[in-house]
Amino acid sequence: MLRPRIIPVLLVRNNGLVKTVRFSDSKYVGDPINAVRIFNEKEVDELIVADIDATVQNREPDYELIKNLAAECRMPLCYAGGVKTAEQVEHIIGLGVEKVALSSIAAQNLAVVSGAAQRVGNQSVVVVMDVKKTGLFRKYEVFTHNGTQKTGLDPVSFAKAAESSGAGEIVVNSIDQDGVMSGYDLELAAKIYSTVRLPITVMGGAGSIMDIERLLAQFGIIGAAAGSLFVFKGKYRAVLINYPSRMEKDHVNLVALHAV
Repeated sequence: MLRPRIIPVLLVRNNGLVKTVRFSDSKYVGDPINAVRIFNEKEVDELIVADIDATVQNREPDYELIKNLAAECRMPLCYAGGVKTAEQVEHIIGLGVEKVALSSIAAQNLAVVSGAAQRVGNQSVVVVMDVKKTGLFRKYEVFTHNGTQKTGLDPVSFAKAAESSGAGEIVVNSIDQDGVMSGYDLELAAKIYSTVRLPITVMGGAGSIMDIERLLAQFGIIGAAAGSLFVFKGKYRAVLINYPSRMEKDHVNLVALHAV
């Protein structure tokens, strides 16, 4: 039976685990390998690890870190950060990673998505769209390089193009909601959900299990990703790696299965 995926997102900077607010003000929250070990114990559905500086610094992915993460993970792992070529995607998959996410390079050249899909299969190629509202009319636009570079791309059109190019999954991430913990951008999610037939994962804004339930009540069997929700606890945002209990997950699954 298909089930929704509840996915922690780990942001890596200088080999440390950090959390951001609207892609700024990064706060150190621990060691990524230690976080993976804790998530192993909590039997998470899937894990996304993103090196948020690789693209900005124009460097290759840290293959040693990826290898260590993959060796530690007992759940499907998706890696993002600094990937520019289909060859790099193939190499990362060879290190034991299940999926590789393409963001900036996908916005620049969808041929890399096609090439990667041919090498490793569509199911292992994810396209990430970092989106925020811009301009007088607050239109959605895709951004790259940690939200610092405008692309001029409309996320709906870009999602369609990514699907046609061979992506196996779309991750839509709201920059405006990142780290705010006030709920997902359901309007943005609806635009992408109604556009593609691919699995989609929604990121940005989850502050409670209720936010995940609201997302799944509207869209059913999709991915619900979050960063702050799974590394902070309580109103003072104390650092504590956490994840829904089995009972909470069972309830979430029921919400998704009964979605309209």
